[in-house]
Formats: sequence, C-alpha cells, structure tokens
Amino acid sequence: MTPRQACCSCGQLTINVVGDPVRVSVCHCLACQRRTGSAFGVQARFSRNQVQIEGASSSYMRNGDSGQTITFHFCPSCGTTLHWKLSHFPDMIAVAVGAFADPTFLPPQFSVYESRRHPWVDIPGPVRHEN
Repeated sequence: MTPRQACCSCGQLTINVVGDPVRVSVCHCLACQRRTGSAFGVQARFSRNQVQIEGASSSYMRNGDSGQTITFHFCPSCGTTLHWKLSHFPDMIAVAVGAFADPTFLPPQFSVYESRRHPWVDIPGPVRHEN
C-alpha cells in the first residue's frame, strides 16, 4: 500500500492517503476551469477509509452539471482547494492531484465534459472520453 500526502500551498491543510485511488479523472467542465484557474481539473477519488485529513478548512457547495451537489474544502489561509465530496458518492473523497506534487502520480483513466475541452488539450494514453 502506497502512502501519499497532499497539502495546500501553505502546508496548513494536509491529506494523507494509503493505497491507490479508485479513480483518477480529468474534468473539462467550465466550473472546474474557473475553480482551478486552469484549462481543466484533475481529481483522484479515494474511499473515505483511505483518507486522513488534518488542519482547518473552509467549504462551499455548488451543484454540478451532473446534478449532484459538490462540497469543496479549501485552506482558509492560502485558498487552495484540496478536496471535495460528491453527493452521489458519499463514501468517496476527491483530492486535487496537483496537491500531491508528484509527477509519478497515476495517470487519468477518464476525461469528462470533453465538449468543453480546450482544443489544444490532449490527454494521452488509454483514457475513457465522456462528453
């Protein structure tokens, strides 16, 4: 079982996980583009029992294009969105892959909201593409 740690930019909020994620995906929806300030967001979903969260967080909720409610948790000091919970998957915690700061992290298996993908973005490898 591989231990990994993700943290916010200032280090106040951390997540320790053990084992591989259930799913790694890239999301091209407009809300993820706004949230990340990038052309897409990348998440790794873990079972709750794999995750230990330490530090204070603030949160906000929004309804996703899929109809589910997403609760985002971010560091109140530096503003990094570190993890979120999806109402349709209550036993999972999604963690921002970039917060692991690990270039060897597992690649995405899914690329969603492809209809909103920037044309210059190419997700290589055996990835399931969904509109």
